[in-house]
Formats: sequence, C-alpha cells, structure tokens
Amino acid sequence: MFSTWPVSASASKAAVKPEQLTSTELVAICQQRLRPERMMFAELLRRYQGHVDKLLYHLAPDWPDRADLAQEVWIRVYRNMRRLNDPAKFKGWLGRITTNLFYDELRRRKRNRATLSLDAPLALEDGSIDWDVPASAPGPVDTMMTREFYDQLHRAIADLPEVFRTTIVLREIQGLSYEEIAEMTGVSLGTVKSRIARARQRLQADLQPYLGH
Repeated sequence: MFSTWPVSASASKAAVKPEQLTSTELVAICQQRLRPERMMFAELLRRYQGHVDKLLYHLAPDWPDRADLAQEVWIRVYRNMRRLNDPAKFKGWLGRITTNLFYDELRRRKRNRATLSLDAPLALEDGSIDWDVPASAPGPVDTMMTREFYDQLHRAIADLPEVFRTTIVLREIQGLSYEEIAEMTGVSLGTVKSRIARARQRLQADLQPYLGH
C-alpha cells in the first residue's frame, strides 16, 4: 500500500534515517508538507500498524474485511496529518480515527441481528466490580494469565453484543475516559458506566474457570 508514492529528494538525502527518529519527530516531519514524505510516513505506519490492527480486531472480530478498514485508516491519517495539533499525541489521535472509521462503517452496515440487553440497572453485592480487562498491573490472578486465558478472553470479548463490546474496548483497550466514550458514542455518561459494568460482569462470568474463583 502506498507503494506508488514518489520518494522525495530531501528524504533520499536525509542525514538521519527515519528509523532513527522518535515517533514525535516523525510526525512533526510528516506535518511539514501538504502530503507527508513517503519514507517518513512508511516508518510511522510500520511502528503503529500493530496498534491499529489490534484495535480493529477487538472492535470488529467477526468482520472479514478488517484489512480494508486498516488501509482506510492510514489513508485518512495520510490526508489529515496536518490537523493534529500536538505530534506527541499521535497515538491517541490514531486511535480516534480508527474508532470513528469503525463507527462510520457500523452505521452504514445497519446490522439487525438480535442483541442481549445489558443496559438494565446493575446491583452487585459489594456495589462494584474490581476486575479490569486487560489487567494493567500484577494481581492475584497473574499465575492464571496464560496464553489459554488470553485466547479465551479474546473470544469472550468477541461474543459480547456489539454495542457493549465497543464500549469495553474503548475503555480497556484504548484507555478512553468515561466522558470521552460518552461523547464518542453519543450516549449518556450513566449509560456508558452501565454498559461497561455489565460487560465486565459478563466477561468475569465467562472467564470464571480461568480466574480460580
């Protein structure tokens, strides 16, 4: 992809190779022109392609055309590089482009499959859920975090109804705040919290044998 772009003379004669630059420096250089230099942008793509693929995998695990969506993400990035105000925030900006593209495509597809309602009020005995997906720090179940567990976790996330899967992915995979998720999805803050709590509860139930509880 992007193999037809011409290599600029300045890029070919650059004293510093793209791989020697930090990501922030790469973004800043790509923003200097109306269209980023091919070599610099290709290095940026190489570093962050896995991030885009992972996010799309969690958002749309059953979509066979995720590779096409990933390519569209990078086309949008290429065309809009100069709109990013802070090069240091490129990864978050890239995640938003990926998520927005997913929602655009989801609206176009207008899926009508039945979904399980998880928005009903949730009342747990202790009033909270203390298990996050994925765990960000060592915890009491670290010894159970094997490859088998992660495979089951991916399947459990994929089996969530679409609207709840996307919400939990935005929170736990992309790390957005509740407020950011509410703004992005167009629902109330209370609805976001309810969806995340219900999704966590279902994931916890699905993974009970692996958690040793």
